[in-house]
Amino acid sequence: MITSKDNEKLKLVRALQQRKHRERERLFVTEGEDLLEAGLAAGAKPRFVLVAAGSGLDGEEVEPGLLARASTLGSGTRVIAVWPIPEPQPPAGPVCVYLHGVGDPGNVGTIARSAHALAGATLALGPGCADPYGPKAVRASMGSVFSVRPVRAGIEETPAPRVALVARGGEPPAPLEPPVALCLGAEREGLPEEVARACDVRWTIPLRAGVDSLNVGAAAAIALERINSATAERGD
Repeated sequence: MITSKDNEKLKLVRALQQRKHRERERLFVTEGEDLLEAGLAAGAKPRFVLVAAGSGLDGEEVEPGLLARASTLGSGTRVIAVWPIPEPQPPAGPVCVYLHGVGDPGNVGTIARSAHALAGATLALGPGCADPYGPKAVRASMGSVFSVRPVRAGIEETPAPRVALVARGGEPPAPLEPPVALCLGAEREGLPEEVARACDVRWTIPLRAGVDSLNVGAAAAIALERINSATAERGD
């Protein structure tokens, strides 16, 4: 059982809370049984699994207080796993989600989850996007990062036609023949005009009077559901 805070595995877990160490080691961390199960279900193999002593879970036992101190969760956790960052998936169709300047890791993780669940989409991250393998993004994705395997890419690398999701001035979402790339920008600024000009269509989700905008994660889910519905109607 691990009983020292200076244990190399615990030190690695703590280091991987920082992006520079994740990028250098090509490793990331999950906390909790659900994310462990999601990784295993996706066919990923953890580098190692640490579990709280006495939990009855499979893994190397750690004194519970030490495991809690290595956790990024305020309430601690019973299991921490370290995984290799998957090889990125090319930003191909039939559906690709492209994010530009989405710096909130919770939004990146939420969109990864929606992309996986609603469209089986690939996920391309442009400039200014949060690390999809940071703790908040991984938790928000509920393990979907294992399946969508995000890639850093420019708008020009995504499939056409491209749909720019804009706050106002666009057409209501409508069916499109795949492949298609759904492009979203930061919550406050939206897509830069030069990125929107690289798109073939602009969509605006109709909102009730008095509501200015939607959270980017909610907007992505609505647009993806429209694309998914259109695909289902064709029997794809």
